Amino acid sequence: MTPSSTPRSGAPRLPRRSLLALAGGGAAAGLAACSNADPLAEEDGGSGAASGALVVGSQQYYSNEIIAELFAQVLEEAGFEVERQYQIGQREVYVPELESGAIDLLPEYLGNLLQYLGDADATGTAAQLEDSLAEVLPDGLRTLPFAEATDQDSYTTTSAFAQENSLTEIGDLSGIDDLQIAANPEFEERPYGPQGAEEVYDVQVTVVPVSDSGGPLTVQALLDGTVQLADIYTADPSIAANDLVTLEDPASMILPQNVVPIASERIDEDAAAAIAGVTEALTTGELISLNTRSVDEQLDSATIASDWLTAKGLLG
Repeated sequence: MTPSSTPRSGAPRLPRRSLLALAGGGAAAGLAACSNADPLAEEDGGSGAASGALVVGSQQYYSNEIIAELFAQVLEEAGFEVERQYQIGQREVYVPELESGAIDLLPEYLGNLLQYLGDADATGTAAQLEDSLAEVLPDGLRTLPFAEATDQDSYTTTSAFAQENSLTEIGDLSGIDDLQIAANPEFEERPYGPQGAEEVYDVQVTVVPVSDSGGPLTVQALLDGTVQLADIYTADPSIAANDLVTLEDPASMILPQNVVPIASERIDEDAAAAIAGVTEALTTGELISLNTRSVDEQLDSATIASDWLTAKGLLG
């Protein structure tokens, strides 16, 4: 795995036949990764902890990799040696690695991580969620200050379907038969998945698993009518590019998903200060712009991060 792995949203769209084949299993996850190698496997020189390097990880999601690369580059600018472990997977894979000390820093999202760690009934503002998250993080891990930028899960549909059914909110879906949503397989078990939609909004929906974290396969499933809904993260430029409609969530079934760095004890005060320079500057608009460069220009995360950090005065 190289530091500059190709962002997943830049992948070409696949024909519908390929989409359906990938949606049924883990092949889409394999497409999203930049190699078949285990990104956590030790290479020559051993792990980051053994070599003294700080290990920066990312989810198997192109936007998360960009944020991780922002962190990695400011740490290097501050004089730290950094080892990159990108496109690791989802929480079921990387949270144990954080807990074990194999990863020192990874960008996360407040509400989703809090619910994953067991607080399924969590509510509140981003600041309140941060306080709750600090109480349930595994020993040896802590949050650093979160960013204004959010990247929410969503119930998103096409403009045509929204107009046809007079949809503005998730609750407006109530009573519509045979609703299907394209989403990562774990969406099935999330508090805002089918069970949550039924309990909160009296909406019945079936998950069609597409393992690309709201990427081009998920978008294509929505555009070609395979599904009526899709879980597309709200900082993804495909929403505006395809004139999609993200349904409002007045009951806050989906919690605030501000970007929050999760750090090990090896992230000292100087490292934390460098990372804070990123989170202080990272707004939702800035994140959408970063993601847009990945999708439209198909640039690698290292180039996108370097350009942004230089423009913000965070690189010399």
